[in-house]
Amino acid sequence: MPAKKKSNIVSKYFLNNVSPFVGLIGFGYWGKNILRNLRELGVLDTACDSNQNLISEQKKIFSGVNFTSSFDEVLQNKDIKALAISTPAATHANFVKQSLLAGKDVFVEKPLALTVKEGQKLAELAEKENRILMVGHILQYHPAVLKLKELIASGEIGKIQYIYSNRLNIGKLRTEENILWSFAPHDISVILMLLEEEPIKVSAFGEDSFNRHVYDTTMTSMEFGTGVKGHVFVSWLHPYKEQKLIVVGSKAMIVFDDLNQDKLRIYPHKIEWEGGKIPVAYKADYKAIPVKDAEPLKQELKHFLECVEKKKTPRTDGFEGVKVLKVLERAEESLSHNVRQDFNMAQPDKNVTSSPSTSLRTGLSKDHYKCPSIRPEHVKGSQLKKYFAHESSFIDEDVEIGEGTKIWHFSHILKGSKIGNRCIIGQNVMIGPEVKIGDKCKLQNNVSVYTGVILEDGVFCGPSCVFTNVYNPRAFIERKNEFMQTLIKKGATVGANATIICGVTIGKYAMIGAGAVIKTDVLDYAVFAGVPAKQIAWTCQCGTTLKVCNDHALCKDCGNKYMLKNGKVIVDLSK
Repeated sequence: MPAKKKSNIVSKYFLNNVSPFVGLIGFGYWGKNILRNLRELGVLDTACDSNQNLISEQKKIFSGVNFTSSFDEVLQNKDIKALAISTPAATHANFVKQSLLAGKDVFVEKPLALTVKEGQKLAELAEKENRILMVGHILQYHPAVLKLKELIASGEIGKIQYIYSNRLNIGKLRTEENILWSFAPHDISVILMLLEEEPIKVSAFGEDSFNRHVYDTTMTSMEFGTGVKGHVFVSWLHPYKEQKLIVVGSKAMIVFDDLNQDKLRIYPHKIEWEGGKIPVAYKADYKAIPVKDAEPLKQELKHFLECVEKKKTPRTDGFEGVKVLKVLERAEESLSHNVRQDFNMAQPDKNVTSSPSTSLRTGLSKDHYKCPSIRPEHVKGSQLKKYFAHESSFIDEDVEIGEGTKIWHFSHILKGSKIGNRCIIGQNVMIGPEVKIGDKCKLQNNVSVYTGVILEDGVFCGPSCVFTNVYNPRAFIERKNEFMQTLIKKGATVGANATIICGVTIGKYAMIGAGAVIKTDVLDYAVFAGVPAKQIAWTCQCGTTLKVCNDHALCKDCGNKYMLKNGKVIVDLSK
């Protein structure tokens, strides 16, 4: 840091001699709390958000703070040495990557990314660039949790036998992420910290009661190499707010209740064996443990500032964030199978483990075969297919369906077709024969994908959109030898009721408007609409329409940068 800024950063909370050097990206639902704390700590230089209404509101409250809607402006500001990122989870990886490459130290809210692979790359990038990367696992900075850690280390509760948490509320039901990814990272992070080890097995089950495919209640179970077991119960559908963590030891039990005045209580209950055969519980009154009164978020941010100043590794660095992502990914995988299964964390590519109560052939209880969503006829060799298919759907022989894919009511998959991992196939969808569909595609209701059509990874097909495979069909003339190939590239979107005439290529991340008729090739990132469809704009990878100025564009939502080459092709500069 420049000589004039060498004063102790953390002490800025008490002294007034350090120039602001932190930028904030996103100050909506939770970000506004970060804004307030960074301001109180005296280190906030600039706050950035794409929502102009939010900017106007916060300008009235926080005078002296620079406000902008341009992420690029923040990156180019040499006075800003560190960034706090509090944007939607889907944007974290991109913002973190750009910030690290711009030479900024980074604090990012949980989760670090949406995949272990992404998170690992970010952690390694931070290490390579010699930058601080800290993940906002706030409970690890809660005074009560830190005291809990001390009590465990002192041996006061004996050997840990079980650990579990409840994070429940009747609250903000989200559509962009499920309850597992929204709530559970906090508790998973704390449990891993308290036990100082990663689980060897993870399983999960849950319910999507209100929004199909978006779980609003989940139970995640973990088993550790030391024999300790635990679970994390999270829900948006609870009659009241509850935030508790319970540690069961051989000598006592400790309750961390974040909503109770006595946030930390120890119960010296005992369980003794009567006659060596019958376990009997002997209850005792609890004792409240005094805990420092300090806002966890402020403590978390002060830790980040200290790490920036002293160039020390944060308690919750990028690699710690990856450990949490591993558990989340395994739990999500277990949820996607719609049955409760165990996954060995040490051997992630192995099949589900079996037990005396399960079938050694499939790793599933015999009762599971009674479930209409898991059908024995889909067993190939000795393995049960790890996908969901509603009982009303029909799947031909010689079909390949990837892990985690869901096929809903009255859909038909014809022979020779290949569907990737984690796809969602809606109601009354027809695929094939011999169609190829990549990973993580979404086909909404009433879509038909005929021979010759190829969908790459991440393609979205809106309700009732139409693909053709013959240019000039006649009912009385067979033209199967005239089928033409249609290619929909990675990440493209085909709007509802759109018609794609055979033989065209739709570029990656292109956007086809609802009701459009596509008769010509579509460039990468192009937006087409109308009958016949014509290009009307360019779009970002995230789906936001781009405003091009002087052959350059910056996405106002995710911060991706683009360049227009020869007025024809958009090049993504963010990669």
